Amino acid sequence: MKGSLHNVKGKDAVNAFVRAGGIEKPGKGDHVNIKMPNGMIVTIPGNKELKIGLLKSAIRKAGLTEEQFLELL
Repeated sequence: MKGSLHNVKGKDAVNAFVRAGGIEKPGKGDHVNIKMPNGMIVTIPGNKELKIGLLKSAIRKAGLTEEQFLELL
């Protein structure tokens, strides 16, 4: 495994979800919505470091494993 889920920036997470097949859509304020291939919509705050619980929840919702997500970062 090449990284950890700590210190992941919002925009890096958004890019990883897009690489996993998600479609980026604007959300409220600095938030970004990503519609994943499984039909779920993942919302990520765009420009700050993500809390670990939020990130893990988003990864689960997107239908990815933590390992798959780290590979996409």
